[in-house]
Amino acid sequence: MTETTKSKRPEPLQAVKGMNDILPPESARWEWFEAKVRALMARYAYANLRTPIVEPTALFVRGIGEVTDIVEKEMYSFVDAMNGDKLTLRPEHTAGIVRAMVEHNALYNGPIRIWATGAVFRHERPQKGRYRQFHQIDVEALGFAGPDVDAEQILMCRALWRDLGLGDSDVRLELNSLGQPSERMAHRAALIAHFEAHAEVLDDEAKRRLHSNPLRILDAKNPAMQAVVEAAPQLMDFLGEASLAHLNSVRAVLDAAGLPYRINPRLVRGMDYYNLTVFEWVTDKLGSQGTVCGGGRYDGLFEQLGGKPTPAVGWGMGVERMLLLLEAVGVLPPTNASDVYAIVPSAEAMTTAMTTCEALRAAGVNVQMHAAGADSWGGMKGQFKRADASGARFALVFGADELARGEVALKSLRDADAQQRAVKLAEVAVWAAELRNA
Repeated sequence: MTETTKSKRPEPLQAVKGMNDILPPESARWEWFEAKVRALMARYAYANLRTPIVEPTALFVRGIGEVTDIVEKEMYSFVDAMNGDKLTLRPEHTAGIVRAMVEHNALYNGPIRIWATGAVFRHERPQKGRYRQFHQIDVEALGFAGPDVDAEQILMCRALWRDLGLGDSDVRLELNSLGQPSERMAHRAALIAHFEAHAEVLDDEAKRRLHSNPLRILDAKNPAMQAVVEAAPQLMDFLGEASLAHLNSVRAVLDAAGLPYRINPRLVRGMDYYNLTVFEWVTDKLGSQGTVCGGGRYDGLFEQLGGKPTPAVGWGMGVERMLLLLEAVGVLPPTNASDVYAIVPSAEAMTTAMTTCEALRAAGVNVQMHAAGADSWGGMKGQFKRADASGARFALVFGADELARGEVALKSLRDADAQQRAVKLAEVAVWAAELRNA
């Protein structure tokens, strides 16, 4: 066969830009983090919920806000070729969760606490800690109107930081209140008047948003606008007695719990559905990517999406950014190394090794067993190198001499001073317990 008639190997494909594979050993850090989150949710009696990745586009237009950056610039939207439906890959979890609650009348028997996790999608410029497919932890308390639940969710975050090994200096809390719609409307009118009086310093983006969503101008990063933004009317000055009382009740719980915070009157969050309490946990360990968790109350969202009036509060956290923070402060989660690496020097030892490894696994010991190559089981030296590289704590050696005596050799891979010793095959349960507790 000539070179020209040979079939050419196809070009390898790559992942979509900004959508990343998570391979071992990195995936072990994810599993460790997710286990911490699951344990925390159980302690606070939050139940898990799972919603579709694809939702009707209208859900996010109505729920998040038509003139937000997410809806205007970042959503992955498309038309279903089968039926013409307008669909979107979810850019966040909350709107889909509320849709599910309304659709299934899930609050019929009263308020519920739930949490969700999974991939979300936003078409933005990929950078470290900010990707087009990323993962969020989302926590929601639905049907609870009181400020006690707002405070509970903030304290839940602090509990997670402690579980993860973060210190008080690694993350800090910022707090604000967005009041109620009538208060925001009065503040909105004052904002428009203020920015109109300084229209000469507004950039094109601010001018575009001046009458559609002036609150978003407060997020502007343009240095030329900062003086005007800082001088803008503050929403706090427009809050009525009930809104201030709600905020002060949250603050009282946080004060009693010894949790420091800063009132940030410019904190508005990125979705239009928020009211009353809003908060962010921020860090200075990640450069410009300072926010690692944020949320607040959104009492009007159920009605916006066709449901009955329902109070609600929740928060969201980016997993990738949290793992970057843990790395930055030196928190190194354990790897998923096995307890034992089984060294099998010959085909004759394979059956005994396999049955022994299965007995150990049934007893709760994590075992990685050496597997044969195409022609050979490989030499002992090479297997010990693999055992050491695996991260396992112990090696079990199924040598011919040991097996002839009904034994295997047990050797520590992490303690150079420990002596290799023989253990009886008939006493698997005994030394399985020893290995689990070692």
